[in-house]
Amino acid sequence: MFKCKAVFEYGIIIKEQEFSPIFNMDDKEKTKGEETYEEKKKVRVILKGTKVKPLEDACSEIITRAQKKDAGFVTSGPMRMPTKILRITTRKSPCGEGTNTWDRYEMRIHKRVIDIFCPISAIKDITSFKIDHTIEVNLTVHV
Repeated sequence: MFKCKAVFEYGIIIKEQEFSPIFNMDDKEKTKGEETYEEKKKVRVILKGTKVKPLEDACSEIITRAQKKDAGFVTSGPMRMPTKILRITTRKSPCGEGTNTWDRYEMRIHKRVIDIFCPISAIKDITSFKIDHTIEVNLTVHV
């Protein structure tokens, strides 16, 4: 038994009622003839890659799949995060003799963030396509 109180703005109790919850363990009767509603969650897709063109292609494909006419989920992005630049500077000469000449190498890591508000069951439909092997995908579901 649970007690339920309906409270007015000023703290005056209007109605107090007791009820007992009914738990139905049979799923067949529960879903028979009824549509099941799945709650929409915020799904954050983080894409990282060293090449810009495949990264932008993957972002546009995810957004077009999420905004199809059938589903029409709300999306935000792709938000471009700052590019991380990894630099290595080394001497050209292996023995240390001669003039001081240096080689400079750098790798740029580009990052995009896309937020999609959709049910968890729709994530597979949105993200099931071929992505370039240089792109790293990270999915997080915010409750």
